[in-house]
Amino acid sequence: MSQSMQRVVGTVGQVVLGKERVVRLAVATLLARGHLLLEDIPGIGKTTLALTLARTLGLQFGRIQFTSDMLPADITGASVFNAKEQTFSFRAGPIFRQVILADEINRATPKTQSALLESMGESQVSVDGATYRLPRPFFVIATQNPVEQYGTFPLPESQLDRFFMSLRMDYPARGAEKDLLSRLDSRKRIQALSPVLRADELLEAQEQVHAVKTSDALLEYVLDVVWATRRSEKILLGVSPRGAEALVLGAKAWAFLDGRDYCRPEDVQAVAPAVMRHRLVPHGEYTAMRREQVAEDLLRSVPIP
Repeated sequence: MSQSMQRVVGTVGQVVLGKERVVRLAVATLLARGHLLLEDIPGIGKTTLALTLARTLGLQFGRIQFTSDMLPADITGASVFNAKEQTFSFRAGPIFRQVILADEINRATPKTQSALLESMGESQVSVDGATYRLPRPFFVIATQNPVEQYGTFPLPESQLDRFFMSLRMDYPARGAEKDLLSRLDSRKRIQALSPVLRADELLEAQEQVHAVKTSDALLEYVLDVVWATRRSEKILLGVSPRGAEALVLGAKAWAFLDGRDYCRPEDVQAVAPAVMRHRLVPHGEYTAMRREQVAEDLLRSVPIP
């Protein structure tokens, strides 16, 4: 199963050029049953990554374009009155797909953003006192424009903490961008992709990731990293217990992609910046620093067992 997931990484990398690490971290997030936040300027390839992942995995794909006038019911669905039968019936919203692209999530108001909280945390939707289960697997990829751009609302910490990892794609390397310009056929390549594995195989891989072994020494290392964020003078708000769990699960997924059934400190280091960057609130003079830099500085300060 690990080899199948490696093929997924390789197949997505054929379309999303020059972003091998980003692709691998995205797949690790999916294996850990988490959700992904992509934060960057428009046109970098965030939507292409989401479309390619869904196509490669053969999963149902849904796109929700967030706008300032969107309501929570536009995401979850609503009860609709049937005048003929004099009854209400639930009409499912676009959230009822296996892979959801929540595009430009921070263009919606905080009230609308909160409609995703239950979906991401419990894989279900509650409407008018009734609960509806979402399909499995369920994976949200949200894109966020930089907060400096016009018409954006910052995501509250409670919403940010629901995301397993946060990534910046950044500009591609010059060589990769030249390859992209030479073919200009990303959409056709996505449509031509065949699924690498089935949904039930992905669910099995997720179970196998949770079974990857972690030693007491590795768990102590994770706690050292987490507590370093809570005690640092650079950090106003450190990593939460949910974030600590994400570090362990992310390390397991990274080890699984390497074909191992046990974790090493290097696995924690590989995923830690992406797991921590959106959970850290820099303090005072350090707010101008990129959160990745703060996370990497803290990681280097913790002794490796």
